[in-house]
Amino acid sequence: MKKKKKAAGLFFAPFGMCFILFWLVPFVYGCYLSVCNMSLTRGNQGFSGLENYIQIFSGDTVYAEAFFRGLKNILIFVVASVPLLVIVSLILALIVEHLPAKIKGIYRTIYFMSYAVSVTAVSAVFLWLFNGNGGYINNVLVHMGIIDAPISWLEAQPFAWIVLVIATVWWTVGYNMMLFINGLNSIDSALFEAVAVDGGGFFSRLRYIILPGIKHVMTYVVLMTIIASFNMYGQSALITKGGPLNSTKSLIMEINDVIFTNNNLGEGSAMAILMGVVVMLFAMCQNWLSREKKEIKEVNGS
Repeated sequence: MKKKKKAAGLFFAPFGMCFILFWLVPFVYGCYLSVCNMSLTRGNQGFSGLENYIQIFSGDTVYAEAFFRGLKNILIFVVASVPLLVIVSLILALIVEHLPAKIKGIYRTIYFMSYAVSVTAVSAVFLWLFNGNGGYINNVLVHMGIIDAPISWLEAQPFAWIVLVIATVWWTVGYNMMLFINGLNSIDSALFEAVAVDGGGFFSRLRYIILPGIKHVMTYVVLMTIIASFNMYGQSALITKGGPLNSTKSLIMEINDVIFTNNNLGEGSAMAILMGVVVMLFAMCQNWLSREKKEIKEVNGS
């Protein structure tokens, strides 16, 4: 028994050390910075208590404006991208699952490859595609006579959001497609046979079997996409640079500007802690839903 405990401790040690060094210590230090009047150039000017948080929630400071503008932009991005991502991922999963077994694996790999590409490379490609001056999309649309003059995709709304959403969906659709495929494979095939016997078509299978059967996967995809949206930096910084007029500036970019442009480490840390709390709430929601699903399975199994 002692040997087993020792072996378990050795296996856990690397994870425990990484958790302490790369999560717990930065989080605790961030909490400390958030209650200090500190800048990168002047250093720590003393303890400020909750003043940094009060500045954020006061509503009439530049930090409050930056924080809530970042939150609003994240909300817009989530509302625009999540439904599209779920629909496209599910459609691709259904198409791939109905392909012949010989080529099914090939198409899974092809679609998943987009997720293996770095966000920098993805952003560079979409920056080239939607460039207002000589971009590929503009050239095609002008040549086909659909538009008379090039569109400034990245310098006007809602075009900037459209480009960001399309880029993000293209980048992540392969990963989410694989999640939906796993969900589809977990559905009992006898249910499909029962619907076929009753004369039900594709839409009957979709409504009464597929959607209820992958509801847990759909919930996971939605929550994880929301959590990932809070960490969105590369697409906004590289494709739209937060513009036009800060309308696509993510919360991470706002925090970065407060710390490195406005030289306010304390206020930026407070914003980061608040963002971390919001993300943690979504993560707790995901864990609760997963645990509830497991308990339901155990009850049904017994």
